[in-house]
Amino acid sequence: MNHAFPSAWKEGLYQAIARRRDMRSFLPKPVANDVLARILAASHHAGSVGFMQPWNFIVVKDLATRKRVREHVEAERLRAARKFRGARRKKYLSFKLEGVLEAPLNICVTCDPTRGGPEVIGRNTMPETDLFSTCCAIQNLWLAARVEGLGVGWVSILEPQQVRVLLGIPQHVLPVAYLCLGHVTEFSERPMLETADWAPRLRLDEVVYEEGWGQHAQTDLAQALTENNRLIFRAEAPPTKLLQKTVSAAKTER
Repeated sequence: MNHAFPSAWKEGLYQAIARRRDMRSFLPKPVANDVLARILAASHHAGSVGFMQPWNFIVVKDLATRKRVREHVEAERLRAARKFRGARRKKYLSFKLEGVLEAPLNICVTCDPTRGGPEVIGRNTMPETDLFSTCCAIQNLWLAARVEGLGVGWVSILEPQQVRVLLGIPQHVLPVAYLCLGHVTEFSERPMLETADWAPRLRLDEVVYEEGWGQHAQTDLAQALTENNRLIFRAEAPPTKLLQKTVSAAKTER
């Protein structure tokens, strides 16, 4: 039995991955509750080790709260700049690294390591899998938002303890991601830090080993890695046209 998705569904998935971006600028247009619920449902359906589902989602819309978060982010941004030197520091300071106030809402994704009790299948030798599972939920959220035409920005220049204080998070719960979510003007073709020459995208064949660490692929896999080095935008380009083709093709293949 062929369990693969119809070709149009596969195309939609790969396009969502290729077109996902870490966004910094947002429009003030509110996010509809039904859309937000779908995105959170997709996130909640992520895989988790031992089915512990360690995540919670704190939706933050209150402007006063977001202003306090923004003040903390700005202080941490300036502190982080001290780690860079010369032109690198100047370039870092030129980047817009968050949209806490511009986005109509923020979402804090947390991880509760006590979820599921003291014995969770799969955590005996790797207790960090609660965090790994939470990151899977974050990726689901990011891709679902992109499918809905919304941008997501991960604000990582925060102190977890300060986030706990600002949002009333219990001490044993870890704030993993503070996300900005909302409508955007456009999605860039490439990630911002790539286009700004801050860092290049590594080639696929550079990060894939075969049979053991450091052993680059030498078989037919090597050629396949080269040919599929990067997911790209398809010729259909505009997301609305791609969606129309996807829906039409999916109906045809049923």
